[in-house]
Amino acid sequence: MHELSLCQALLDQVEQIARQHGAQRVERILLRIGPLSGVEASLLRHAYPLAAAGTLAEEAELAIEPAPVRVCCNACGAETEATPNQLICGHCGSFQTRLISGNELLLANLELTIPERENDPRD
Repeated sequence: MHELSLCQALLDQVEQIARQHGAQRVERILLRIGPLSGVEASLLRHAYPLAAAGTLAEEAELAIEPAPVRVCCNACGAETEATPNQLICGHCGSFQTRLISGNELLLANLELTIPERENDPRD
């Protein structure tokens, strides 16, 4: 199950960001996952608690947002949504398209708990 190793890599990145900001805890992680990414969202959800145990994100909510499949048409130049199994232009119907999105696994947003700093008398 490669979703566990993806979770571990994700949490390494999340913890690094949290530490850079002096966070005590990660509250929420928002991922954007495209249907062509090769990542199964339900398996990622199941792997998350195992990977998050003992980290700053142990109690964090894992939110997953689907990313649309979008293509750019080489024939007419239009950017349109497409289905994962038919990457055709929604404007002219051409099959000569280039994938713009739909294959990503993206850390879109983090919500962190950062302790308030005491007032510095020099401020």
